Amino acid sequence: MSKLTAQDQFIDLSDYGRPFGKLLANSLKNTRFTAIDVTLLFGFSGLIAIYCIIAGHMYWAGFFLILKSIIDAADGELARIKNKPSYTGRYLDSVFDILLNFLILSAICYASNSPYWLTLIAFACIQLQGTLYNFYYVILRHKSAGADATSMIFEHAAPQALRGEKQGTVNLMFKIYRTLYGQFDTIIYALDSKAYTVKTFPRWFMTVLSLYGLGFQLLLIAIMLALGLTDLIVPFFIIYSFLLVVLIPYRRIYIQ
Repeated sequence: MSKLTAQDQFIDLSDYGRPFGKLLANSLKNTRFTAIDVTLLFGFSGLIAIYCIIAGHMYWAGFFLILKSIIDAADGELARIKNKPSYTGRYLDSVFDILLNFLILSAICYASNSPYWLTLIAFACIQLQGTLYNFYYVILRHKSAGADATSMIFEHAAPQALRGEKQGTVNLMFKIYRTLYGQFDTIIYALDSKAYTVKTFPRWFMTVLSLYGLGFQLLLIAIMLALGLTDLIVPFFIIYSFLLVVLIPYRRIYIQ
């Protein structure tokens, strides 16, 4: 089940794990496994990748980073297949992503010659890149009236719990989410506060934007680890932010 209607679907370079994620989700649809179980599994894969970076097993680190992206595509698919969406799972997914991103970059800092202050800048850059992608993508999903029900354009207040989850749990996960993501959401919104007024985004624009999707970011890290370019990862992702100063002005001027 797609998050977008047919006319709004685009080539998402960060979503290469979707076909495998669908296979995994379909294999679990008649089992007791839940979408949250799958989220925990991709978190475990990310932790293995971090261990491999610290231990110097860079090929395996790349493998588990890509595996993490594949499994990450399966939790939402399983929730849709079982018709059991949840805000708890949605926020848990995002919380795991940002914590793993921080730990992955910290491990790369340990394994390379990058100073920690520069690593923190790279982490902030990666989060801003991903936030821009998610901001425009969620807007498109709402305009498209696709199948997604748990992602909101503006995350200002805890949503009403869905069937099968507790409001207290949703409230807690929302507070954690806002603490970790709030500053990045605020920055991107300040840079393009009128983005939600657009009718739609061109497909080519969304494809270029998907270069900032987490899946593609992890793919780049995996490739650079495998090629022995560990020392270049931190400066690369700082420079990689140049698209922010290209895509946002282009959207504001040309896409209405």
